[in-house]
Amino acid sequence: MAPALEDDEIDNNDYYSLLNVRREATQEELKGSYRRLCMLYHPDKHRDPELKRQAEQLFNLVLGLHVIYHHDFDLDPQLRAIYDIYGKRGLDVEGWEVVERKRTPVEIREEFERLQREREERRLQQRTNPKGMISVGVDATDLFDRYEEDYKDLPGGGFPHVEINKMHISQSIEAPLTTTDTAVLSGSLSTHNGNGGGNINLALRRVTSAKGWGEVEFGAGDSHGPLLGMKIFRNLTARCFVTAQCGLQFSSRGVRPGCTTVLARHLDKNTMGYLQWRWGTQSSMNTSIVRDTKTSHFTFAMQLGIPHSFMMMSYQYKFQDDEQTKVKGSIKLNRASQTYFFPIHLTDQLLPSAVFYATVGPLIFYLAIQRLIIRPYVRAQQEQDLEKHRESSASDIARKKQEAESAVLLMQESVRRIIESEESRMGLIILNAWYGKFVTDNSRRHERAKVIDVSVPLQCLVKDSKLILTEATKTGLPGFYDPCVGEEKSLKVLYQFRGVMHQVLSPDGEALRIPKQSHRIDADT
Repeated sequence: MAPALEDDEIDNNDYYSLLNVRREATQEELKGSYRRLCMLYHPDKHRDPELKRQAEQLFNLVLGLHVIYHHDFDLDPQLRAIYDIYGKRGLDVEGWEVVERKRTPVEIREEFERLQREREERRLQQRTNPKGMISVGVDATDLFDRYEEDYKDLPGGGFPHVEINKMHISQSIEAPLTTTDTAVLSGSLSTHNGNGGGNINLALRRVTSAKGWGEVEFGAGDSHGPLLGMKIFRNLTARCFVTAQCGLQFSSRGVRPGCTTVLARHLDKNTMGYLQWRWGTQSSMNTSIVRDTKTSHFTFAMQLGIPHSFMMMSYQYKFQDDEQTKVKGSIKLNRASQTYFFPIHLTDQLLPSAVFYATVGPLIFYLAIQRLIIRPYVRAQQEQDLEKHRESSASDIARKKQEAESAVLLMQESVRRIIESEESRMGLIILNAWYGKFVTDNSRRHERAKVIDVSVPLQCLVKDSKLILTEATKTGLPGFYDPCVGEEKSLKVLYQFRGVMHQVLSPDGEALRIPKQSHRIDADT
């Protein structure tokens, strides 16, 4: 359970990583690792004034970690449970000082959630969730379905007539009333071929439990009469939910009842499957699959009903910038919570030219746009974001670098003794070790490797001819820092064991145990 970090905070403050222990480490393992750091950085071990000053700084850093765990790192399971569940931000939440001691992790979780709810209530009136959509329909049938002689004598050279024939605008806003009750006000306007109308709706939603909520809706408009409806949502399992909706539509023709039921299931992390049954003026059965990822959106739907039956499939590609603007294909634009949709009607008949321009044309256009615009744009945005991240973390990285260099100086004496002990029994000797970004792909040879020498810090961690690094980022280890913020990092180690050379390249974040037979370098190599 990695600690939770706020925004762009660098993950260098993982206390388990600093101690080089597993998240499941016993109290004795934590205590032993903590004492080892205290002994390594204790100021009384150094006579040189400069080393003594650096040792005091690092020793205070370790003591600060100790204080976070309430003055006795290995004897406070309550605060450790808070850190394991919620990370450092859990320790920063106001109100823990009034929590009764000797609580279980389950009770601690409940207390944390209670404190979080209190904070949410204080910010309740400041939260809204505005959403909007603008859809503009374009009639371009004149491009493919026309008689050329009808345009010979027209002014302007007989250009095809393209017009906007429909438009739809909708907007909604949520107003939290209490922690469980929310009012939703929405409205819409539509026009098609000169005829239009609008409506306004008010919905009151109440969260009944962690598994469901209910909603009552009132509406009115000029295209339809007053509406009274009710909707219920319920989680059946962790991956499956159902919604049921019924309503009464009042009009000059009488009361029209309607009912809709939807059963949905998470097929995987990004894919949803839906089964829908609708009864009323337009009864139907519908099944659909929706896959939504960071870069694409795919929908497949099939409906059997009265009066409409159809099969539909769509694919949209999206890319995102800092202002939360997403372009999907060439007909839809999302900006924040506002959606702009531009459907284009090409033809009323199945014409080869229209089919070509509606299928092959967009595909060629999409591939060209992706190669010439989207990929360079995304790459430039990633580099810009990375540069901003580096600038914002420059001071923190400089401080970490200084701490790492001081730690390496303070480790020299301990490393000398460890090497003498390992050489006497032909044990584990770290010859060279580098940490950072390595360029191994020939296509990226123009890039510069960004690594730091960590031979001394790794040798200092050797115990009984073994080096064990836990499954965590190495930036938190004593003597380490991040030489390439925001980029993939690895640890490369060249070592000697039993007089034989070994080498290993381990991705950052993965556990590493050496020596291993698989790391051995053959004589031919």
